[in-house]
Amino acid sequence: MYRFSFCFLLSCPTFVLTQALAQVPAAQQDSTLRLQPRQLSEVVVTATRTERSITEVPIPVLVVSQPQIKAMGALRLGDVLREQTGLTTVNDHGQGIQLQGLNPEYTLILVDGEPLIGRTAGTLELSRVAVGNIQRVEVVKGPASALWGSEALAGVVNIITQKPQPGTSGNIRLRYGTNRTADLGGTFNAKGKKLGFTLFVNRYSSAGYTLRSAESPTVPPFASYTAQGRLSYQLGTHTTLSLSGRYYTESQQSDLRVTGETGEAAVVRYQSRQHDYNLNPVLTHRFSDKVFATARFYHSGYRTREDYTYRADGSPYDATYFNQTFTRPEVQLDWQLRPTQVLTTGAGYVLEAVEATRYDQRQQLRAHYVFAQHDWSPTPRLNLVTGVRYDGHSQYAGQLSPKLSARYQLRSWLAVRGSAGRGYRAPDFRQLYLNFSNPTVGYSVFGTNQVQAKVAQLAAQGQLATDPDTGQPVIYDAVLAQASGLTAENSLAYNLGVQLDPTAKLQFTANAFRNDLRHLIETAVVALKTNGQSVYSYRNVTRAFTQGAEVDARYQLRPDLTLSGGYQLLFAKDKSVINRIEAGEVFRKDPHTQQTERVQPQDYGGLYNRSRHSFNLKAFYENPKAGWSASLRGIYRGRYGFGDTNGNAILDAANECVPGYWLVNIAAAKTFRQRLTLQAGLDNVLGYTNPTYISSLPGRLAYASLTLALGKTR
Repeated sequence: MYRFSFCFLLSCPTFVLTQALAQVPAAQQDSTLRLQPRQLSEVVVTATRTERSITEVPIPVLVVSQPQIKAMGALRLGDVLREQTGLTTVNDHGQGIQLQGLNPEYTLILVDGEPLIGRTAGTLELSRVAVGNIQRVEVVKGPASALWGSEALAGVVNIITQKPQPGTSGNIRLRYGTNRTADLGGTFNAKGKKLGFTLFVNRYSSAGYTLRSAESPTVPPFASYTAQGRLSYQLGTHTTLSLSGRYYTESQQSDLRVTGETGEAAVVRYQSRQHDYNLNPVLTHRFSDKVFATARFYHSGYRTREDYTYRADGSPYDATYFNQTFTRPEVQLDWQLRPTQVLTTGAGYVLEAVEATRYDQRQQLRAHYVFAQHDWSPTPRLNLVTGVRYDGHSQYAGQLSPKLSARYQLRSWLAVRGSAGRGYRAPDFRQLYLNFSNPTVGYSVFGTNQVQAKVAQLAAQGQLATDPDTGQPVIYDAVLAQASGLTAENSLAYNLGVQLDPTAKLQFTANAFRNDLRHLIETAVVALKTNGQSVYSYRNVTRAFTQGAEVDARYQLRPDLTLSGGYQLLFAKDKSVINRIEAGEVFRKDPHTQQTERVQPQDYGGLYNRSRHSFNLKAFYENPKAGWSASLRGIYRGRYGFGDTNGNAILDAANECVPGYWLVNIAAAKTFRQRLTLQAGLDNVLGYTNPTYISSLPGRLAYASLTLALGKTR
């Protein structure tokens, strides 16, 4: 497994709804406050594109604050997300996040409201995002395509970075731990009356690790460098301009053993280099207390190159490259129609381009979109949010994504909320334009925009097998027609939950969800080759669902000690498999008698890589007066399927599952004179590893860090 790391910084100014509250009559404000006496201080922007208290949004939202991130001793985004209820990190072409049982390609990951690019087979590598300058992480659970478009079918993870704060401040941080993992970084902040500036720099490196001593490194040694900055300037009383940008580079090198065509083994030197950059100017203007406008322009580029050379003589073995650019201008208008109504509208244009080893030429995708959202509180107890977005695309049919959400405050300590909406995910460059033929095995894979011409070319060259009865090339015309008409995947989703705050010390939330997925894209054989191998492409066939429930509880045991826990129950299944089982068409061999038997509905374990049960238990201690803080966190992931072992292509046997496991992490810190903080921690205290199926767990990891605060201290 190779590690891919690249990240971005962007800006997302928001319409501050406290201005709207200022217009509400005093009596109505008092009524609202009485209904919500224990509101949390956190605000979120991702759920509605406007600032709202987390307790007021009508859809499930999770917020991880900066103090929590520091107490965890986290270095990268994956460290933060894997400990949250309902989020599971999975390894599939990198480390990605699974949300509500949906794979990483269905979750949109943003930095300050702008998307990260550079996914590998749908997975966006979480380790490419450092957390040293993160203010908070917001996670919206459930489809958010009505606001954010493609890839938000499962939800959105939005990383909110620090903005310039008044005065001058900064810090320097050094951490060292197991596997010679070193992290050196620092931040600088300065802000006057009009001009503000922040800078974050980071160097992250590791010697890597090998879980199987006789094999190549599981994670090779690497070193990455990040520079990220933001400049803001107050042009006038009502106008602000900000400019943010980021540059990132990472390099890796390792030796691999390969087997040549003659069967002889050789050592190949692998070297890779990755770069990404972005630029994001944002202009905001407040026309009045009721109208606020934002204009954004975002340009990002990502490129990687991998070179393989024989170590003996330096001659080339293989080389690949991948270059991607993403450009998006967008405008957004927030209009307070009435004291209890806010209308948010926007429009944008997207231009994406890719050049790669496995594409015939430079490919472009173009899209335009418009969106609107109406946020209405007809009574102090009821909030209704309706939204819709239309995306027009150059390569597939237009997509309409509506959503309706509601929240009702039954009592001062009890609220219910629910939502229903449509999410979608567009076909990616790989599924549209891939042109790949394996030189060793002999199979071919073509994107849907290539497959008709490529199959005809193979037939003309005599590379396709012929039917002995007709003498014609073996081409599956019906499947080929399906592959040529690829469209976006989509889902209809529902969430229903309750929010309880029975006392000032206890908070409890529960949410039930259902995602009905349609037109899922899968690989399919479109023709057979003379060498016995197949020609593959992609088509819309699979229908599936995920459903379950999540609960979260938090209890303030003492002023300096907080206990929390969360649990997710998940069912995820392929509907076509269920239909085949009910029709008696699926069989397996009994492992004891070796007799063939029909698979029963209760035997079907669902989609691979999903855990039926997962939960977490956490304790956070913080004593600011004494300068002490500590955390103890336990994360359990229940067993999940890894693949088929009895030949029927479904999960229906115990030996097709990875056993459940615990991860226990501890950390403690001491601050001296409000400036110097020493922290030590131990991740994966139990030392759990599973080299066969979990490559991202190297075992027990110890570390120590030192942070020095500069400038003003609180």
